[in-house]
Amino acid sequence: MHYPGFFDQVPPIRLYDPLSDFLGAFEKGEIEIDYLDCVKLAGHSCPTVAGAYLMAYKGLEKLYTDTLPQRGMIHVSMREDETQGVTGVIGNVISFIAGASGAGGFKGIQGNFSRDNLLSYNVPMEGEVTLTRLDTEERVTLSYDPSIVPVDPAMKPLMGKALQGIATQEEKEMFGKLWQARVEKILLSETLWDQMITIH
Repeated sequence: MHYPGFFDQVPPIRLYDPLSDFLGAFEKGEIEIDYLDCVKLAGHSCPTVAGAYLMAYKGLEKLYTDTLPQRGMIHVSMREDETQGVTGVIGNVISFIAGASGAGGFKGIQGNFSRDNLLSYNVPMEGEVTLTRLDTEERVTLSYDPSIVPVDPAMKPLMGKALQGIATQEEKEMFGKLWQARVEKILLSETLWDQMITIH
């Protein structure tokens, strides 16, 4: 499997998963979720998937300052409706990382380890997404704006030609490289994260 090398340079998110610990899936329940995992989930790499990953990264860092985040013990709230714009994509990525599901999620084992009803949409808030710890009720609300990382002007005409089916193979490849170059800058320019991610 081949993919852009910068995927492996993005800092992973380390978590403790009590369900995985209980069922022996991962030693001591310690897991890492990386950007590649989220690309596989979403089926693509784009500024939206990158932003969802960064909001989860920064939000969990804020909520768990001296311990590993507990997967399955975090409620994810989204301001917009699931069908609105890219809200569903962001919700899918963040809930995957947090181990949070909607009504159809894992119901638990004798009242333990449930993952259902931990994802909500249409929740009024100042930002885009709120992460809430179930054990302490502490919460963090975040927003994401990647506009500080400009779009290469060559991308729009290349995208148009590719969508119309008239782009050459070289033009298709160039479009993909330019697209991923922007995603790479978003994910690897840590000095820009505080300008892209607002914590309310």
